[in-house]
Amino acid sequence: MDEGLNTFVQYVAQQDFGEKYPDALSEGDKVFPSRRGPAKYIVPYMSGDQDYIAPIMSKGLNTYQFGNNAYAKPATALNILRETIMGRDLFDYSFREYANRWKFKHPTPEDFFRTMEDASAMDLDWYWRGWFYTTDYTDIGLKDVKRLYVSSQPNEAAKKMASDRNTSVDDLGPMVYFVEEGSDEYMANMKNNNPLENSTTLKNYLMDNFTESERKNIQSPKYFYNITFNKPGGLVMPIIVEYTYEDGSKERVTYPAQIWRHNDREVSKALATQKEIVSIKIDPDLETADIDTSNNAWPKEIKQSQFEQFKSKN
Repeated sequence: MDEGLNTFVQYVAQQDFGEKYPDALSEGDKVFPSRRGPAKYIVPYMSGDQDYIAPIMSKGLNTYQFGNNAYAKPATALNILRETIMGRDLFDYSFREYANRWKFKHPTPEDFFRTMEDASAMDLDWYWRGWFYTTDYTDIGLKDVKRLYVSSQPNEAAKKMASDRNTSVDDLGPMVYFVEEGSDEYMANMKNNNPLENSTTLKNYLMDNFTESERKNIQSPKYFYNITFNKPGGLVMPIIVEYTYEDGSKERVTYPAQIWRHNDREVSKALATQKEIVSIKIDPDLETADIDTSNNAWPKEIKQSQFEQFKSKN
């Protein structure tokens, strides 16, 4: 309520100064060189020995690293809340409402939490719990990426389903089958074929439900992916993903924190695109304080050690 809030407000003021008066900064600084606030600076503390880390909601005399616990982590938590979770406009409105409601009074942390939720109409219980009442850390990774292709032939999943029901595949009704690249069912010509031509079910559906002119305007995705994200870390956070396509273009997508509500360990997203994905990266701007970025990319990025970097330079 003192050190944390002050450090956060100081950070916002510094960045605002840097954006308005960039010429006032030194030539080597593109932004104001704030020591506390950016998410990446809290990673060493949050990934440290748990025996020497306490929740923010602890008495200062009971903490080993008071500077990180009372100054840096609360400021970082509020900065992530402002930039990544709520957005600047909604956060600033709620923060201003808190200041007006409680000026000249003695608010508790709970008063701050409740006012921010009330003013924003957002359920932030999950955020307060993780960042302020635990010592959990952020670690979200890419567990698996599967490339899929449409097929007119029943796949193994359909055959197993029919077997479990003691029936034939034909009795399951019209289905669209997907085949994983590299599997025994995969054939090389599937990659270049139009998905509509590979599936009798899709063709019949389009013929029965759309006119000829409408069918001409339908864009058929060429590539299908099933992407699985996992969460080795305890903190619930949004998944910020950057997709890079074969033509060099990029797309940034943010899956909200609610994506973890049914499974706290891993989640999957199905993706259909017109262009082939060549790489995927989680949290490309390091804005969630992810303590382990080695599992954030597909294909997996090979990072050189400091010794290897030194050798390559010399």
